[in-house]
Amino acid sequence: MAYDVHIIGGGMAGSEAAWQLARRGVNVRLSEMRGGGDMTPAHQGTGLAELVCSNSFRSDDHENNAVGLLHHEMRQLDSLIMDAAEVAKVPAGSALAVDRDVFSAEVEQRLAALPTLEVVRERIDCLPEAGLTIVATGPLTAAALASSIGSATGADSLAFFDAIAPIVHHDTINMDVAWKAARWDKGGKDYINCPMNREQYLAFYQGLIDGEKTEFREWEANTPYFEGCMPIEVMASRGVDTLRFGPMKPVGLDNPHWATEEHPSGRWPYAVVQLRQDNKLGTLWNMVGFQTKLRHAEQVRLFRTIPGLENAEFARLGGLHRNTFLNSPVLLDRQLRLKSAPHVRFAGQITGCEGYVESAAVGLMAGMMTAAEIAGRDWKPLPRTTALGALLSHITGDAEAESYQPMNVNFGLFPMPDEDVKKKQRKLAYTARAKQDLQSWLKIS
Repeated sequence: MAYDVHIIGGGMAGSEAAWQLARRGVNVRLSEMRGGGDMTPAHQGTGLAELVCSNSFRSDDHENNAVGLLHHEMRQLDSLIMDAAEVAKVPAGSALAVDRDVFSAEVEQRLAALPTLEVVRERIDCLPEAGLTIVATGPLTAAALASSIGSATGADSLAFFDAIAPIVHHDTINMDVAWKAARWDKGGKDYINCPMNREQYLAFYQGLIDGEKTEFREWEANTPYFEGCMPIEVMASRGVDTLRFGPMKPVGLDNPHWATEEHPSGRWPYAVVQLRQDNKLGTLWNMVGFQTKLRHAEQVRLFRTIPGLENAEFARLGGLHRNTFLNSPVLLDRQLRLKSAPHVRFAGQITGCEGYVESAAVGLMAGMMTAAEIAGRDWKPLPRTTALGALLSHITGDAEAESYQPMNVNFGLFPMPDEDVKKKQRKLAYTARAKQDLQSWLKIS
């Protein structure tokens, strides 16, 4: 069958993109290597949209939760993934969880019924030089294609241990304890600094040493990680003062909360945890140098012992796992096109989103954008106040490129609501605004 769009990868993003295009009458070739003689180290079968890890799409609360809002918006845009999840749903309280086999079978059945879609079981080793293409191969992109993508983007390697530092919501940092400053007052007040005295530091150090860590999966065992992204607990194991001469170095940071008549500018703490702004809105701040293998519950418990982070809420916790993703804020335009080769779009986790639903959402948008391009219509940008628009904006330019890491959708990606909205009502303000703005967008798109 002659085709207008080639989609590479039949996971969540690729399946959703194919659905959005083919149901609009666009001829699509969907290439999936599983079933054609190749497998990934993590997949168990050959079904499209196979759920590799959890069977949960997380919260379905569209009034108080950002991922629940994303569910709602995707349903408004006729998402295949959300429709299939409804068919395959299993009891999970306020979360949306599915029977994996039923879910994958439903996706395959719905796609097979589209006359303009052809699913081909084949491995693609190179980026096509021409023709509209959507690459949705995920974090386990095959080596040959990853090398081709690396050549096109200038990346040395796209398969490595992705060391992720935690990200904190700014409005949960206690600025009566922390303060803004750069070391030696150079570069403006670019960091939030959380001070520790000797006793607090030693207790924190011991917590890192004793904390329960995650183990590498078998297929990750031989994947390298960057020396510059060493887990903080590994650094701590090299000596009790290693962190105080590394990411927790206090020199040049006068604490104004400790100011005295003798030291009007304050004095250096024994150690300092620094946070750096992570998005242009200033709502998210990452913990500098705090990539970690600690289990998530252990991270929350230990990091809340840091002065100033006693009530911290985390947009993302730290981790270390094999990943393949682009530095999308630099490489992709606002329509997910590769700037150096605009006939190629990327979708799903390879763009730097994290999670099943986020991956499918980016596939949905890539499909809609490509359909608009084929029809000769201008793509109307989704409002940044919606979950879809906030996620897309983060991926394609609003994130800080130097510290770009995979991200789940969360309210920290959205513009803040009006200042007069009380904190307890803020989530409802986010979701009500998003729903209204999405409806307005649907009328003009």
